Amino acid sequence: MRIAVLDEGVDHFRRINQTMAALEHECHPYTEGKALLQAMRRQTFDLLILGWDLPDMKGPEVVATIRRDLNSRVPILFVSDKPGEADMVEGLNAGADDFMTKPTRSGELEARVNALLRRSYPAQHESELVFGPYHFYPPSRVLKVRGVQVELKNREYELALFLFQNLGRLLSREHLHEAVWGLGIEALSRSLDTHISRLRTKLDLRPANGFLLLAIYGLGYRLETIEADALPSVVGAR
Repeated sequence: MRIAVLDEGVDHFRRINQTMAALEHECHPYTEGKALLQAMRRQTFDLLILGWDLPDMKGPEVVATIRRDLNSRVPILFVSDKPGEADMVEGLNAGADDFMTKPTRSGELEARVNALLRRSYPAQHESELVFGPYHFYPPSRVLKVRGVQVELKNREYELALFLFQNLGRLLSREHLHEAVWGLGIEALSRSLDTHISRLRTKLDLRPANGFLLLAIYGLGYRLETIEADALPSVVGAR
């Protein structure tokens, strides 16, 4: 998962990063609220971990701006040195999803992050995913369309699964690169576009099948449902 951490303390970010790295998440540090808000206009994240006292803004103000101006429902965890109930209420009322106090304890942070991600992205924790005619079987890395298995290369499968798991979300190019190629691996822009083009053809992503893969100029891609009855359903483990 791609996580943005907004906090002015370098040592605190290092502790959070170590905990998230153990869970195989990628952290992106920000020390000012305005810098994060600017980044979120061209990038996407799976989770935000925010501090309270920042050099330029207060944490609740950042959250309110994300919810109101950016219209983003990305899950948000406050990590604050303010233990009072009033501050917790203010943070949650601003739009945050959870609240914990410093000093952070690795076990608690891990548990809260895992709980937020399970609630926000339930499809990513199932063994079989059904989206209209598209059936994914993550344990065996198999995709079937109307009962017929589609032959996909590893990264094509990973990209397809990631898009369907994030159905309706705008995903920035950076987000897709990290999810499929990994952080620190140089993936040429054309490589992503080529994989997207292949998926459109191999999966026959068109309105007749209930889905459309859109390119959002200057930002990234979004997979959308076209028919109301094509919304995803999840089938439990078998």
